[in-house]
Amino acid sequence: MKKYKPIDLSKIKTYSAQERKTKAEMGSFAKATNKGASFKEFNNSLPKFLAADSLREVVKAIISAHKNKRPVIIGMGAHVIKVGLNPLIIDLMKKGIVTCIAMSGAGAIHDFEVATLGRTSEDVAEGLETGMFGMVEETLRDFNMGIRESGDPGIGGMGKLLGKKLINMKASHQELSILATGAELDIPVTVHVAIGTDTVHMSPHVDPKALGEATFTDFRLLCSVISDLEGGVSLNIGSAVILPEVFLKALTVARNLGNKIVNFTTVNMDMIQHYRPHQNVLSRPGGKAYALTGHHEIMVPLLYQALMESL
Repeated sequence: MKKYKPIDLSKIKTYSAQERKTKAEMGSFAKATNKGASFKEFNNSLPKFLAADSLREVVKAIISAHKNKRPVIIGMGAHVIKVGLNPLIIDLMKKGIVTCIAMSGAGAIHDFEVATLGRTSEDVAEGLETGMFGMVEETLRDFNMGIRESGDPGIGGMGKLLGKKLINMKASHQELSILATGAELDIPVTVHVAIGTDTVHMSPHVDPKALGEATFTDFRLLCSVISDLEGGVSLNIGSAVILPEVFLKALTVARNLGNKIVNFTTVNMDMIQHYRPHQNVLSRPGGKAYALTGHHEIMVPLLYQALMESL
């Protein structure tokens, strides 16, 4: 068997630091700020690396889309609503920055409850033990009636139907509702449902035909919005499965019908980077793609304020 001796390092080749390319240099370091510093000063103090640079690029892309009247779409899961971020999303809608919202069914339920009750989100484990998880009569009744009571399938998809329902019933907190704001401002708010995934499907009030037709109408509406995505931005915030799948299918429809969608930006914002959003939102569609990882209740306000400073 061959015997090994410690290697002799005396003949190792080296080269000058002047010749070396480096990834980190002091001009990109973070800067200390003083007490009471403005948000602009804080933002400028962030190091010029990795996610901090990605955040800056996302802000630039959104501002560019806004100035050029290109779509800025937010696909959002329910958690965004459950951690109290509706006021920021609504303000972006009112300022004309966000031009379309795509929600999961759970997101629509929580938004509806915020508008009608001023509160939402229950203890799921406790409700499961008693068989009463999701069995709030007012939500089951009013949400489902909002989908089925129009009697006119042409009035719009699920998002518009629910938004109009909240306005018509004079929901006591409708100013905090993305659904109601979309209906009021005539901004597309689409709701994408998988049957059996939402509490409102466990109800004698549900009309499966109306439910399916309403969410299918919203899918076709989102396809129309994404057909215009060239130069725009699409963000996925907190949806791990449904909205990344819907986005990919809508993009396919848009391109299949001959729409040029080459230069655009996609963003995935979540607490962890899941497989499906990484593939369907960032990797497969093409365009520029950014992953911003962190808690929604921190990252969304950070993005919001950065946008406010950049307008």
